[in-house]
Amino acid sequence: MGNQQSASSPPPATSAAPCAAGAAAAAAEPPSSCPVNPKYKNPAVYNVYGQRINDPNSQAKPSPLTSITGADVLDPKNNMPLEPNQLPCPGQRKPLSTERVASNIPKGGTESTWLFPSPQMVFNALKRKGKGEDVTEDDMDGFIAAHNSMNEATWQRVAQWEILHRGECDTPTLLRFQGKPHDLSPLAWVRHMLGGPAPFDRHDWVIDRCGKEVRYIIDFYFFDDKAGTPQAFEIVARPAVDSVEAALDRVKMNIYLKFAEWGLPCPITGQAGAVAQAAAAGGSQPAAGGSS
Repeated sequence: MGNQQSASSPPPATSAAPCAAGAAAAAAEPPSSCPVNPKYKNPAVYNVYGQRINDPNSQAKPSPLTSITGADVLDPKNNMPLEPNQLPCPGQRKPLSTERVASNIPKGGTESTWLFPSPQMVFNALKRKGKGEDVTEDDMDGFIAAHNSMNEATWQRVAQWEILHRGECDTPTLLRFQGKPHDLSPLAWVRHMLGGPAPFDRHDWVIDRCGKEVRYIIDFYFFDDKAGTPQAFEIVARPAVDSVEAALDRVKMNIYLKFAEWGLPCPITGQAGAVAQAAAAGGSQPAAGGSS
């Protein structure tokens, strides 16, 4: 993704807290009800590599190649574009599009959303990581569609977790992210030791909660026996236990999900809230496992 769509339905209508109001009240509520800092914008902006591209201490300047390669700035270490991967890779047989599609994922530090990588960027990345042996240029359209859908669905899950903090920030954004395909999270390790498949990828997303940086861990699973069905993919997203607050969020979300699963109203307000709405609609729910 860069500066500027999903297998799941959009995040459910939200209220000031996950159990604070029923569906009707949530739907009637204005989109920006009493945010603590409605005009907050993070001063830092990052590219797809997790590199800050507007560091006031950096000597990097906008590149004249920006409109051609999609580069954000020049890397001051080697005076090369930070995103030189829009060029065909060695051995490529067919040209691939370098167009980048806008997502619905709000980008921290900006007024826009993240841009998904182009087919050429993804193809180059697969080859560079040694994962593209069986991938051809003709496969890229389907691959890009799945990639973009997974990222949109991931943001929807993260947004559901962020409902817990709408009272302090109703406009969270994705500030930066990092792929960790070879690092098993504790939860993924436990699931694998119990006989389940290992995730095919892992991301750590840093969310900007109106000035507070919060890390999320996302494990992506694929089940061969369910290939070709919506159940073939599983996205397990949850806040990393980097603070007591994050640990409490996991406990609260487990409680809300259980009450929604049992068809019971929120244990705090006695009303159906956002989690119950998601369950009733059959939409995606955030994973609330106890491990990292």
